[in-house]
Amino acid sequence: MIIQFDRIASILFLAIGVLFIIGSQQLGSSSYGSAVGPDIFPLILGSILVLLSIRLFYETFQKQNQQGSKEKLLYKPFLIIFIATLFYILTLETIGYVITTFLFLFVCFQTMERTKWVQSLIISACFSGFVYFFYVEILKGTLPGWPIWFS
Repeated sequence: MIIQFDRIASILFLAIGVLFIIGSQQLGSSSYGSAVGPDIFPLILGSILVLLSIRLFYETFQKQNQQGSKEKLLYKPFLIIFIATLFYILTLETIGYVITTFLFLFVCFQTMERTKWVQSLIISACFSGFVYFFYVEILKGTLPGWPIWFS
């Protein structure tokens, strides 16, 4: 039963990845004030999603001979991460990239493993700060920085 789900999921993720790649080709190659165009990240993410879905599809054929026990579906962590994602999407522009990404990652890490909150705090802060610095300062891209009320 799980192998069948993985096959279907891999096909759906493959279709989504292809749609990301096609959609990225329809975006402009550069934007005003940015050396990195808006088509780069959707193209990269779509390509990664396609590669990972092909690998998942391949792995379902390798595991076909093995019978695994049926796993219990974890609805509570899914709902927590889903709500955190919605919060992230809705508040990214107003609160800024660094704060919303930090909060999103911290909530997701704590949902997956509650005992290591200090480690989650450090990783979330370093990741959001590093990505913001790398994308804005080195690649000269634009991200919503800090909120107006923070400055």
